Amino acid sequence: MSMPSSADARAPQRRRGRLRVAAILEAGAEAFREKGYAAVTMTEIAARSGTTFGSLYRFFPSKEALANVLLAQYAERALDRLAELAERAPTLTPAALADALVDFMLKLQSERSFAVALMEAGAGDGDRREAFRAAFRASVSLIIRRAFPDCGQAKAQAMTAAVLHILKGLATAAPEKPAEARLLRAEFGDLLRLYLGSRAAGTPGVPRTLEG
Repeated sequence: MSMPSSADARAPQRRRGRLRVAAILEAGAEAFREKGYAAVTMTEIAARSGTTFGSLYRFFPSKEALANVLLAQYAERALDRLAELAERAPTLTPAALADALVDFMLKLQSERSFAVALMEAGAGDGDRREAFRAAFRASVSLIIRRAFPDCGQAKAQAMTAAVLHILKGLATAAPEKPAEARLLRAEFGDLLRLYLGSRAAGTPGVPRTLEG
C-alpha cells in the first residue's frame, strides 16, 4: 500500500501509524464516493475512520492533502497496470488486447468513481491531475505502438484517441446491476475487438486476425 506522497501530507514511520493512515484513506475514499468532495468534511472523515482530530491533522493537514494522496494512489495503480499491459502488447492479438483493455477499465471502475469525482470537483493539485491525464494517455499510446509496430506516429495518435473514447464510454455507462454490466462489457468488448481488428487488417506487415 502506498503511503502519503503529497508534499503537505506526512508519511507515518511506525506500523501503528501506517494502519491509521490506511483507515483514514479508506474512510476518505468511501466518503468522497458517497457524497462528493465538496460535501465531505474532515470531521466526518475522522469519525468514519475512528481517528482523533490530532491524528488526522498530523497526517493530513487539509482535505486537499488527503485528496492528493488518494489521487496519487489511484494514478499509481492505473499506470502500473497499463505498464504491465504494454509489456504483453506485442504478443496479443487484437481480440486479446481488446479484452485486456476492457478488463483493465472494469477493474479500476470502483476506484475510478471517486477519483473522477475528485478531479471533476477540482480536488487535489491541478498540475498533478493534468500530469496523470497525460501519463495515462501516453501509456495507452505505448500499448498501441507496441501492439501495432508498423503504424506511423499520426496513425498511432489517432488510434489512441479512439481507444480512449471507447474505454471512457465503458467507464461512464457501466451500470450497477451485474447482469446489465456483463451485457455492457460484452458490447464494448465487441466494439473494441472490431475496431482493433480492422486496424490490424489495414496495417501492412501486421499479421493479426480477429481470433483471440
